[in-house]
Amino acid sequence: MCEIGMTLSELTFVEKRLPRWMRDRRHLTPLAQFHARSFTVSEPYGVALVMSPWNYPFLLTMEPLIGAVAAGNCCVVKPSAYSPATSAVIREIVSAAFPPEHVAVVEGGRAENQALLDQTFDYIFFTGGVAVGREVMAKAAAHLTPVTLELGGKSPCIVDRTAKLDLAAKRLVFGKLLNCGQTCVAPDYLLIDAQVKEEFLAHVKKWVAAMYGSDPLDNAGYVRMVNRKHFDRVMGLLDPAKVVFGGKGDPATLKIQPTILDPVSPDDPVMGEEIFGPVLPVLTYRTLDEAEAFVNDRPHPLALYLFSEDRRTQERFLRHVPFGGGCINDTIIHLATSRMGFGGVGNSGMGSYHGRESFDTFSHRKSIVKKSTWMDLPFRYAPYTPLGVKLLRLFLR
Repeated sequence: MCEIGMTLSELTFVEKRLPRWMRDRRHLTPLAQFHARSFTVSEPYGVALVMSPWNYPFLLTMEPLIGAVAAGNCCVVKPSAYSPATSAVIREIVSAAFPPEHVAVVEGGRAENQALLDQTFDYIFFTGGVAVGREVMAKAAAHLTPVTLELGGKSPCIVDRTAKLDLAAKRLVFGKLLNCGQTCVAPDYLLIDAQVKEEFLAHVKKWVAAMYGSDPLDNAGYVRMVNRKHFDRVMGLLDPAKVVFGGKGDPATLKIQPTILDPVSPDDPVMGEEIFGPVLPVLTYRTLDEAEAFVNDRPHPLALYLFSEDRRTQERFLRHVPFGGGCINDTIIHLATSRMGFGGVGNSGMGSYHGRESFDTFSHRKSIVKKSTWMDLPFRYAPYTPLGVKLLRLFLR
């Protein structure tokens, strides 16, 4: 659903529409430039570097690669060292599909990352954490290389008193526990109207048990943390005094129970970083002003999820809260389409991709005016007569 299927869907979408995207795009020509034809031409940047993360190692490598190749670029792909088995599969597929001078895969860890970033590329596409994203941008700046940064952040899930609580809880559990929370757009924390908190959390607990059993640690289909480092990091964010559900982990299997922390303070460690695990901190608000201010006082999130049946509330958060993208009355699914771009804003990233957006991201568009030679309007040339100035004022307004 999240790796192979979405990659195939993106590939099919791009393949069908690429001939149309590649055409020159015509634009209206100002009257002052009569007689001429205006159009833009797409051309590849050249050699692109795609650096991908470990949490969806196939999807988040192949989707930007599809866009880079569709736009006509050569590409160097650098998968994460934390998912070496998938990196090997990617190398095998790419080697079978492309000659190495067209697309090449570089495996390895930090040393290989640094060596690649020291090279001069024509475009860099990076998906990963904010700290490494800053380093990528600094390296790119040395060569004036344009970048797309797909980062992360603490994406809020806001639930108001008008929400359909049972359905909202079901969809929150789906989004939070997909890949065990190791998703860049996972709901990171719950911000809920204090009046409905207890009822909502009861629904959350019910749906966790319905999807993963009474103890997900015994569920063979329940996802583990990617490695011991991340297992220890997430377990270190748990305050035993605030665990109201779950809270246990198994270092042998690297699995962590779905965990609810309540009540949580903005100063708690779990609110100081992106969790990237199955832990849901709970914060409450009493007015929408308070909820809006809480989100806006923090770095712009990659995603925002609002559960509300009130249209004015929906409109309020859409218009007054900056975030990369999101859902009203659902989670995660806004990125599962090739018809809309996906990307962050501010600390959560820059640039976007998916479908047409991917083609445009990896393309430079040249603006061209093709001027006819059978006539030449004289008033643009010196000396500028009173009549010429009047004509200029007529055209340029």
